Amino acid sequence: MSRRKPLSSVNPVIYRTSVFLRRQLRRFEWYLGREKYANYRSPDTLPETVVTHRSILMRKLAGTDEILQKNKVTSLKTAAALIDGVVINPGEVFSFWRLVGKPVERRGFLPGLQLSFGELVSMTGGGLCQFSNLLHWMILQTPLDVTERHRHSFDPFPDYRRTVPFGTGATVFYNYLDFMFKNNTPWRFQVKTWVDEQNLQGEILCEQNLPRRFSVEERHHRFIRINGTVFRENELWRIESDSVTSETVAEELLMKNCAEVRYDVTEIPGICIIESD
Repeated sequence: MSRRKPLSSVNPVIYRTSVFLRRQLRRFEWYLGREKYANYRSPDTLPETVVTHRSILMRKLAGTDEILQKNKVTSLKTAAALIDGVVINPGEVFSFWRLVGKPVERRGFLPGLQLSFGELVSMTGGGLCQFSNLLHWMILQTPLDVTERHRHSFDPFPDYRRTVPFGTGATVFYNYLDFMFKNNTPWRFQVKTWVDEQNLQGEILCEQNLPRRFSVEERHHRFIRINGTVFRENELWRIESDSVTSETVAEELLMKNCAEVRYDVTEIPGICIIESD
């Protein structure tokens, strides 16, 4: 049974009004709320590396315009320069959109692919979700607390050179679908981001060596077919260990994922689908 689309997705006037109101509400939260947002980008790099990650820039997406993927790379470079070096002091909140700002062409952002109501469309700044995905994956491996994160309710693309578990994405849409995390620790952290020839690169650094290390483990991953529809499921667990002894001190269930698959799983070698009544 197909899901009904929200009225705003089929009526352009209602859609534009809804977007305008949500963006205004977010601005009120930024400037009149109680949170203190990180906005200082230091030219100096904090000494201790907590986690690093990289994400391939050009992916194999059937039926998509390669120019839009190249445009995405330009937009990612622009965003990386706006975030690189930001320091998150104790008590401060990192907001992706407050740092990046509105993704318009006069600021260096170009049309790229964006998922909108389950369909791929061309939109200025499209593809920036790759940036928020990278940030979210890194933050899960730190003691920092994710305070806002959104994700698609379906699995849109098959894995292509994916190095992170399914279900770790963080979609963003200016400015009311944001990715934010808060520093509730006593230490300063820093985000470093840049783009090289093949990858979007990221690092989370700290002013001192942390007493605990964090890693994320995928469990119970499977594809299951229910009433003709294929779903993808897994669990993500965060493992906390002692930095000196490497002994596990805690395990935490971060999330259970279940999403409808929007591509043909049967064409992918090695995937087994569990049939369910």
